[in-house]
Amino acid sequence: MITDKRGEAAAGDIERWANEIIRGLDARAEASVYYDGDSSTYVLRLARGSHVLVFRLSEAQVYTPEREAECEKTLKTKLKNL
Repeated sequence: MITDKRGEAAAGDIERWANEIIRGLDARAEASVYYDGDSSTYVLRLARGSHVLVFRLSEAQVYTPEREAECEKTLKTKLKNL
């Protein structure tokens, strides 16, 4: 489980989690996160210089302890594709 907070309150925790992971892979990259209440997803924006990649994680992915590894793998894959 990435965070036990819900909605917009969880965005900061998810952003910190994402930035901790990507700093170890690429110091030039950074992540920002916001909650989209209409789709009940967290929108992650990865940026490296002028390159930007946007993707979503569902609430189920973020709140399920067994799926944290899946979220980390997705984040790392997206960073590679950036």
